[in-house]
Amino acid sequence: MFVKVATLDQVPPGALMEVEYDGELYALCNVGGQIRALCGECPHEGGPLGQGTLEGPLITCPWHCWQFDSATGYCIFGEEVGIPTYEVRIEGKDVLVDLPADEPVNA
Repeated sequence: MFVKVATLDQVPPGALMEVEYDGELYALCNVGGQIRALCGECPHEGGPLGQGTLEGPLITCPWHCWQFDSATGYCIFGEEVGIPTYEVRIEGKDVLVDLPADEPVNA
C-alpha cells in the first residue's frame, strides 16, 4: 500500500530522515537524487537508522555504527544481515512508499 511519508523538499540529495507511519519507524534517504526507503530499526539493538548518517549509499546506525546499503538493505558485514527495503514512488512533490499493511486478524 503506497502512502505519503514526506515531500521532496524534506529529502534533498544527501539527506537522511526518520519517518513514522502506523507506529513503525522508517529511514528515508536521497542518494544522488534517488529516494530510498528502509526499515528504520537496526537489527543489532534497535537503533534508529533514520537518525544516523548517510555517506554515499551507506546508512550508519547512530548507536553502534552498523552500516547498511540503502539500495539493498544489506549490512556491510555480510548479506546474511539486512533490513527490509521498500519501493518508492514520486507523485508531484510527494514521496510515496509501499509500506506493509497490517494483516487482519482472523478470530
